Amino acid sequence: MSLHAADSPDAWLPPARLTRLAFDRRSTAFGQLDFLLGEIGRRMQERMEVIRLAPRRALDIGCGHGQGLAGLRARFPDAQIAGLDISGAMLREAGQRDPQRRPGWIGRMLGKRPMFDLVQGDLATLPFGGASFDLLWSNLALHWHPEPHRVFPEWHRVTADEGLVLFSLFGPDTLRELRTAFGEVDLDAHTLRFVDMHDIGDMLVHSGWSTPVMDMETLTITYESPETLLREVQAFGGFRRPGPAGLRGRRWHRAVLDALERQRNSDGVIPLTFEIVYGHAWKLAPRGRQATDDQGRAVVPIDKIGRASPRR
Repeated sequence: MSLHAADSPDAWLPPARLTRLAFDRRSTAFGQLDFLLGEIGRRMQERMEVIRLAPRRALDIGCGHGQGLAGLRARFPDAQIAGLDISGAMLREAGQRDPQRRPGWIGRMLGKRPMFDLVQGDLATLPFGGASFDLLWSNLALHWHPEPHRVFPEWHRVTADEGLVLFSLFGPDTLRELRTAFGEVDLDAHTLRFVDMHDIGDMLVHSGWSTPVMDMETLTITYESPETLLREVQAFGGFRRPGPAGLRGRRWHRAVLDALERQRNSDGVIPLTFEIVYGHAWKLAPRGRQATDDQGRAVVPIDKIGRASPRR
């Protein structure tokens, strides 16, 4: 599969510098999304229950305000945990979840390290050496990058052999009610268009990841008022207002609110769909180099068991 910025469905996403500035501005209102990030994070943790993993080093990519960092620390208390985000403002908020970073914390006087490390950087240009982490975790961050096909090779590079990547992102059905409302007002595409689950799976394979597993579910959040719906979607950058060439001001805004009002269901609330795509995959040792366990015994991936070597 070949996907380039020009034909990406998210091609209007800004370059990294503008993305950083945008999320710096959104950081103060991003707490409105804690309920969604927390819920999806819990569901990712449930998926990890069936995966046997004890990472020494884990990285939360797109860590935002640090919910995932706290969850990883609770699950893997002996691991070195790091968080990366493009926004410095987001990282400052994440730091507040680490009591050893707060002013006057006695642990700092005793020379204790922070509970997790925080690094600013872009999803596709990670500031780490190769094979730095045993687990990559990313909750609802990947869809912000305009070129996801460039992200997965970089994630593969920083993952150690036998390491795991586990992530979630929005799928194409996300915000469909809002797109319908915009479609009644003008012909512009104001919402993000998200990459299909199957395309994400193809990108994983082409980036060298092994045995990728993809699945999805649909969540519906309901709103009492269209104003609240628009405000919360705008808080996480899910849509853009008309640009300078098409400013419509209050009239445009009122028309969108009226279109959302017409979508009230029989319970009197306005539904908003979120398609959540989950994925995980492994980085296996290169062919010809067999992995071993802590006792030095050879480890064979389960999908290789019973397969005879080809005859020459």
